[in-house]
Amino acid sequence: MEEPFKINQKITAREVRLVGENIEQGIYPIEQARKMAQEQNLDLVEISPTAVPPVCRVIDYSKFKYEQKKRTREMKAKATKVVLKEIRFGPNTDDHDFAFKLKHAQEFLKEGAKIKAYVHFVGRSIVFKERGEILLLKFAQALEELAKVEQLPKLEGKRMFLYLAPKVAPSVAKPKPVAKEGAAPAAKPAPASAEAPATATE
Repeated sequence: MEEPFKINQKITAREVRLVGENIEQGIYPIEQARKMAQEQNLDLVEISPTAVPPVCRVIDYSKFKYEQKKRTREMKAKATKVVLKEIRFGPNTDDHDFAFKLKHAQEFLKEGAKIKAYVHFVGRSIVFKERGEILLLKFAQALEELAKVEQLPKLEGKRMFLYLAPKVAPSVAKPKPVAKEGAAPAAKPAPASAEAPATATE
């Protein structure tokens, strides 16, 4: 398997830019850069081949590869760590149960989880599939401020599924602009009528 980085004798550039903490940073002829690495019993590793001149580090290559793999694993883990919460309904779910499950869904979405809501049809209740679809659409509509629909209600066997994903959280409204608008005018009239602002605050 080909190495992802050129090291030592495989680096073909005439000169390289050395970076790192264990050397004096700067541009060096390739032979001098290799010699500097050898003197520390380390490797010369080309970390940015497209730069002019290429950028290299003097490091332990095996340790460097381990750190790169570890970082890649961590990035993959973060990218794939999507929580999917299931919420089950019956075709005859009443308003109280609907509100209870809606509250849970709101909490899940605020935590960044996705929602898989479904209506489970038991026995002959499959004849009420339209009722199930209306229920799921009502559920999606009630959550429209927090969620976007990834998949509209779809019947699969005895279950009808709806998939929701949290909307990208809008940046929290910064109080500073509001404070400036409200505070500036409010601060000036205060001395003229100290009692009025106090009453308004209460």
